[in-house]
Amino acid sequence: MAHTLSGSVRARPASMLNLETEAIITARNELAACFQLAALHGLEEGICNHFSAMLPGHGDLFLVNPYGYAFAEVTAQNLLICDFAGNVVDGEGQPEATAFYIHARLHKQLPRVKVAFHTHMPHATALCLLQGPPLLWLGQTALKFYGRTAVDENYDGLALDESEGDRIASVMGDADILFLKNHGVIVVARTIAEAWDDLYYLERAAQVQLLAMATQRELKPVPHEIAQRAYEQMRESDAQSARAHLASAMRRLAFPG
Repeated sequence: MAHTLSGSVRARPASMLNLETEAIITARNELAACFQLAALHGLEEGICNHFSAMLPGHGDLFLVNPYGYAFAEVTAQNLLICDFAGNVVDGEGQPEATAFYIHARLHKQLPRVKVAFHTHMPHATALCLLQGPPLLWLGQTALKFYGRTAVDENYDGLALDESEGDRIASVMGDADILFLKNHGVIVVARTIAEAWDDLYYLERAAQVQLLAMATQRELKPVPHEIAQRAYEQMRESDAQSARAHLASAMRRLAFPG
């Protein structure tokens, strides 16, 4: 299911870059931990999904996983650094083609997107296979995403060129969560911790919703006023909670941090 870039990725020397700053080392460790955590929670799909993060201190370089590695195999050391033109600036190998065209265009077209996680995680993806709105405002966990989602209704095959990456970025707009109908989900954030926190809780919200739907009983939505208030209450401490969540998870993995 994965595709490599057709010769458009070329290694180039990284000797002019300082890749050992504290911020870059931290980003590498945190992003690698997210791959390990996603594997631990069953959120990966073979070697097909991908996470990226802008390289601290550089507005046109990003970290991404190399093609051919399952999430459990991704480490801080084997992450690639790529530019928006398709060059591998540092690392061995190359990104999977859709990883490049989705993430490079998201980061380039939406500068606010510092981190982007794309998965086919089972419960959230199951919601992408249904007609109508994917996430319903039924439970407290779902309300974390109230007003933060967008839906791409127009699945158009694999993202194998810049135009498809640009289309996805356009549909993402100001949202933090994009449900790609017939495909999967994209989570974007300002920090790696916030991206992980959203990815984890999005899957939990989707899982609980599907369990409720499976009963075939009438669903009980949260009224708009209460949903908005709960969302605002959660967002007040979301960044702090996300940092604590990732730190806790990294301790479980015995990752440096």
